Parts: sequence; structure tokens; C-alpha cells
Amino acid sequence: MNLLEAIILAIVQGITEWLPISSSGHLVLIQHYLGITASVFFDIILHAGTLPAVLVAFRKDILEILKALSESGFKTEQGKLGLYVIVGSIPTAIIGFAFQTIFESFFSNLLVVGFAFIGTGVLLYISKLQKNRDSRLDSTRAVLIGTAQGIALIPGVSRSGSTISTGLLLKLKREKAFQFSFLLFIPAVIGAALAEGVKEWGSLTVAYLDLPAVFVGIVVTSLVSYVFLRLLLKIIVREKFHWFAYYCWALGTLVVIAQILK
Repeated sequence: MNLLEAIILAIVQGITEWLPISSSGHLVLIQHYLGITASVFFDIILHAGTLPAVLVAFRKDILEILKALSESGFKTEQGKLGLYVIVGSIPTAIIGFAFQTIFESFFSNLLVVGFAFIGTGVLLYISKLQKNRDSRLDSTRAVLIGTAQGIALIPGVSRSGSTISTGLLLKLKREKAFQFSFLLFIPAVIGAALAEGVKEWGSLTVAYLDLPAVFVGIVVTSLVSYVFLRLLLKIIVREKFHWFAYYCWALGTLVVIAQILK
């Protein structure tokens, strides 16, 4: 993979990780139709490249959670939020480990990816149906949102789309659903990067460790993803989140038709 291909994938990752249109699904399509070959490890590197954007955008929340946990445990509001991030991460991890082989096989099955895009569109659209959003985050809601994040390991299923939509359907306020979705992202991407790194450790030196591509991928993804993370917040506040359903339906339908006709 040359630097231009790394930049293309990094830009796609930076844009689609936060917009509710599935970054993994777009990476699969881009690699397939442009003939780019990237390892699973490089895909994980790109996901890790979006982490700085979250850490910067939510630095205040993160610091408040860490301070609350160190001083009062889970007794304060911020401490409880930290607890819910832990609780929500459990179903994500269980689903990831239990279905890892199955989910990885979907990356080479564009028909599955197409239907996953369509399913994401349905979830985004119905998220607007819940109007009475005044509930507080609790352990049950954290588990359900974490489960949605685990299912989003399927390429074509949007992580941000599924977690935020689930939060909205569970009557969380838009800002709270947005905040929890991206706080939940932090342990998920760190865990995935560590797991894949351990798995591929023996073959990293030659097969995957293309340092220029890795460096460019991380930098470009970080910069682009921060811009689109801020954009997503504005979209959610203006209640335009469900508009992305039409894009997912259109793209998913095109992919399914292309696979049926090939």
C-alpha cells in the first residue's frame, strides 16, 4: 500500500467514523472497488487514529470522570457515568470475542455489507420517532447501548449511528446519547487495537509495519475525524441525525443490486 492509498483510506475513515454511515463498511467498499489491499491491522490503526479526536473533544468530561472516580468512586454523577462506560463496554467485548471470526468473514462479503447499510438506515430513521427524551442513563441503558456497539462490528453497521440511535430510542436526551456514545468508543477502540496487536504481533515487523503509511494514516485520520466529530454534534443538536438514513438506504441498495447482478 502506497502513501496515496493510505491517505485515501485515512480520509474515508476520518469522515465516516463519526457520521452515522459506517466507517468499516466504507473502507470495505473503497478497498474493493479501488483495488487497495490493507491489512486488518491497518484498519485498526485507522480506528485508533480517530481516538485523539475523541480525547480532545471530550477532554473535560474525561478529566471530570477520572477526578470523580479517584475522589468519590461511583457516588457522584460523573463517577456513575464512568461506571456506565465500564458496564456498557462489557457486552461490546463479549460480542466482539464471541463473534470475531464471523464478523471478520463479512468484510469479504459485500452482500452482507449492503444489507447492513440498509439496516443502519432503518435504525437511524426510527430514532426520530421517540419524542419524550427525558430519561437518565442507567446500567440497563448502558448495557443495551454497549450491545449496539458490539453489533456495529459488522461492516456496514454504523457504530455512532447504532449507539446514538439506541440511546435516543431509550429516551436519552440527544446530547447525553452523543456524549455516552463517544465515551464508550474509547475503551472499545483501545481494546480492539490491543487485541489485534497481540494477535498479529509475530508478523508485524515485515507484513504490516509500513511506518510511513501508519504515520500518515494516524495523522490524517486524527485531523479529519476531529472536524467531522464537531460537525456531528451540530447535526444532532439540530435534529437532522435521521437524514443519513436516506444515504445508507441508497448506498446499501446499490451494493446489494451490484452483488446480485454480478
